[in-house]
Amino acid sequence: MTAKAVKNVREQVDTFYRLESRRILATLIRLLGDFDLAEDALQEAFRAALEKWPADGIPNNPRAWLISTGRFKAIDVLRRRARFDASWAELSGKMISDMEESSLPNDESIEDDRLRLIFTCCHPALSPEARIALTLREVCCLTTEEIAHAFLMTPSALAQRIVRAKAKIRDACIPYQVPSPSELPARLNAVLKVTYLVFNEGYSASSGEALTRADLSAEAIRLGRLVLELLPEPEVMGLLALMLLQESRRTARTTPSGDLILLEDQDRTLWNKEYISEGSALVTQALSSGRFGTYTLQAAIASVHAESVSAENTDWARIVDLYNELLRIEPSPVIELNRAVGVAMSDGPDAGLKLIDNILERSDLKDYHLAHAARADLCRRQGRAEDARKSYERALALTKQEPERRFLERQLKKLAL
Repeated sequence: MTAKAVKNVREQVDTFYRLESRRILATLIRLLGDFDLAEDALQEAFRAALEKWPADGIPNNPRAWLISTGRFKAIDVLRRRARFDASWAELSGKMISDMEESSLPNDESIEDDRLRLIFTCCHPALSPEARIALTLREVCCLTTEEIAHAFLMTPSALAQRIVRAKAKIRDACIPYQVPSPSELPARLNAVLKVTYLVFNEGYSASSGEALTRADLSAEAIRLGRLVLELLPEPEVMGLLALMLLQESRRTARTTPSGDLILLEDQDRTLWNKEYISEGSALVTQALSSGRFGTYTLQAAIASVHAESVSAENTDWARIVDLYNELLRIEPSPVIELNRAVGVAMSDGPDAGLKLIDNILERSDLKDYHLAHAARADLCRRQGRAEDARKSYERALALTKQEPERRFLERQLKKLAL
């Protein structure tokens, strides 16, 4: 084989790794029953492909070849362990026997394996932080360094979190399987929650210099598409729609220097029309099923915003109605706050301010900076400059995000003029 042909094969191996490695890993985890062993087997299989395919040619079914090679590499590792460590002999023997009895998967079972991996990484027995880290690492293929950077952690701390999550799965004997139909609704919600937490951290970072982290939002949307492809449930449609509709506003949410732009001041011509069209269609489909939940209702609210040419032109009464339904199925002070803002836009700042004051008097959101920022804005609109100043200062003391901090400081300066 010529040097050019060898280079071409190596490029194809790289492309195949990028496109197929997560599918192959999911199947190897099922066959081997161990995350770390499967990850090592995956790397060994691709290393073997780089060595053999340039000479032998690319097999007719590269995926099956890699899975088979990975399995045999893992069996070799276990046999070596058993040979040099007697304590491993019995366990290795059982694992090897199980592996040899497992049949190689077809394309349909490989897709099932991907779904199994998602549900395992998002198992309720794991902490929310562990679910996020494990899902981004094993399902989305982000490196430990990339995940640590996104969540402002050291790589070593993030790596320990992933190690503990894998140990929990092993020690608690968490099954590597898709939940039964009776368990599915609750378990699916855990998957959707992880996906949305990842998206939220990318769409509105909880702290740091930047308002958004596009890489995380993109991974969450990609994960949402994958879950919808594997499990086309209405609420999965709703979550994907919500993420698309919110993401459609990314370019308009900040200035070139990274400063925050409120929804009412955004240049709506910058909104991503393809995302809006796709998201709105998914909302309609999810609502028509009659089996929707909170994500679909939030997406419906986002759709009303997306279809409006301006803040003044928005159907705020419709938004309040949707928040009423959302509160009915998931009571939450944050949803109450968002509804109060909708009421202020629909019925005037007095009506909205009364609702926000009631929430704050209950102390439900006393440490939530956006509640105080919303109150400050409504006081400002009423001409109550001193009350607005106090609320802006409270919000400023609570926020951990630099773009929001700069925005609040600008609002305070405007009050002083």
